[in-house]
Amino acid sequence: MELQEAMEKRRSIRAFQAGCPVTRDEIRALLEAASLAPSWKNGQPARYYCVVSPEKAEEIARACLPDFNAEHAENAALVVTAFVSGRSGFSKDGTADNECGNGWGFYDLGLACENLVLKAADMGLGTLIMGIRDGEKLRQMLEIPPEETIAAVIAVGHPAEEPSKPPRKTPDEIARFF
Repeated sequence: MELQEAMEKRRSIRAFQAGCPVTRDEIRALLEAASLAPSWKNGQPARYYCVVSPEKAEEIARACLPDFNAEHAENAALVVTAFVSGRSGFSKDGTADNECGNGWGFYDLGLACENLVLKAADMGLGTLIMGIRDGEKLRQMLEIPPEETIAAVIAVGHPAEEPSKPPRKTPDEIARFF
């Protein structure tokens, strides 16, 4: 699949096929794509906690996601995304390089996650990025260290639906040219 096609076809999937688990190798391919994303001073702060066991994914979804997200994640593997705090946007002495501070960690993780979801589309997998989650329960259940900031949970699976493309704003609506 060409990049343009992947960008145009990628959708948020809220129903995944039962009996079609995502493999560890498929998740590994997504993470390899994510690792190619740029990051502040090549700090590579992104971290992933991958739940591929269907039983464990259901347990995590029920304990850490609100009901509506848990339902949308049914039959999917879960990738919990995090970043190492204080790495992107900071000098070696720990001072922020600009006013965004740890905001660069979110920025770098976002770039990596975009690669991940586009690679998933390229592989015929669907994704749903969920920001509403219980970060502390995720931290406990997956043993995520305190120096990492938890961002989102991405459901990854074989789509059981084909959502239509929602309207998008044009460049003239979102940009100013000088």
